[in-house]
Amino acid sequence: MEPLLRVEHITICYNGKPVVHDVSFELQQGEILGIVGESGSGKSTIIKAVMGLLGNSGLVTRGDIYYKGQNVIDMPQGELRKLLGPEIGMVFQDCKAALCPIRTVGDQIFESMSEHGKISREESDRLAAETMGKIGLTDAKRVLGSYPFELSGGMNQRVGICSAMMQHPSLLLADEPTSALDVTVQKQVVEELKLMRDAYNTSMIVVTHNIGVVGVLADQVLVLQNGNVMDYGPTQRILHHSENGYTKKLMDSVLHLKRKKAQD
Repeated sequence: MEPLLRVEHITICYNGKPVVHDVSFELQQGEILGIVGESGSGKSTIIKAVMGLLGNSGLVTRGDIYYKGQNVIDMPQGELRKLLGPEIGMVFQDCKAALCPIRTVGDQIFESMSEHGKISREESDRLAAETMGKIGLTDAKRVLGSYPFELSGGMNQRVGICSAMMQHPSLLLADEPTSALDVTVQKQVVEELKLMRDAYNTSMIVVTHNIGVVGVLADQVLVLQNGNVMDYGPTQRILHHSENGYTKKLMDSVLHLKRKKAQD
């Protein structure tokens, strides 16, 4: 089966300096890939390259990125922009910061939807409420009428997920989607991402430093160190049976709490 996304031997530079070296992976429809590694290992850079968001200083200097058989690196910017939203969605690390503070959530979702086709505000609100309902948000009317600063961090993150999923993209890219949240809300957001995958058969790339999130969510894991692939394969093998020295150290660094045995 032809993969939905195929990344072949990409090297990415910022201002001429390589920060990602010879990275390759594939993603099938409905599959979730977790990308893990230390800060500065190139995790977020890879998904920015998929979306063409490296900025003026960033450049893929080697390799190719194929989405549904099309090389997005060679794609004209206008053509790529048509894919962003309907085909490829994005959940940012801090969705509150990504939203305009002086416009309501409903206004911003409607603007985003209007960029990719003719739609009424009523239809936009209906679709937003329907998507929110799939992850258990029953007060969509209040959320859509709120400003981002009136919502909690967890609620803003849910808004980001719903906004990205409203057009049912085939691929969702999530950049540290749980890092700014407390543990309880992290669990909820992870479950909501799984629900979105189950509802729409959406493929996902989840960039995270949280090994627990990867263990629950991902089918495959890519381990990076200083922009180099250290390990890649099925989640359970990578997390529990890897032969790679760096991966073992990364797994050993995860905090494990043990319950103290009761004294007789």
